Amino acid sequence: MLYELRIYHSSPEKLPHLHNRFQTHTLKLWAKHGIRQVGFWTPLIGDNNMDLYYIIAWENLAERDKVWGAFMTDPEWLQAKVETEKDGPLYSHITNMILTPTAYSVLK
Repeated sequence: MLYELRIYHSSPEKLPHLHNRFQTHTLKLWAKHGIRQVGFWTPLIGDNNMDLYYIIAWENLAERDKVWGAFMTDPEWLQAKVETEKDGPLYSHITNMILTPTAYSVLK
C-alpha cells in the first residue's frame, strides 16, 4: 500500500471555498472513481492554519496513475473546478508526496 500526502496551500481567504469544493464535488467524484481517502486535516498549531492536508491510499503506482488520471480528466470534475474557481484560484500551490510505510508503521 502507498499513501499520497497532498497539501493545498490555500489562497488568502479561500480555505472555506476549498472545503466546500471537497464536500460538495470532489468526494462524490472520488467515490465514482474508487479513490480512497485516509483523512483530511487542517493545522490547529503550526506554520499556516490556512493549509489543507489529506492522504489518499493506493494499492500501487499503477493504480494511482490510472485512477487519478481518470478523475483529473472527468468532465464533471473539470466543470466543478471551473465553477468553484470563477472568483480566482482556491490555492497557490500543492505539495505532493507518495509515501511508503516503514516496517514498523501501523498503516501498511
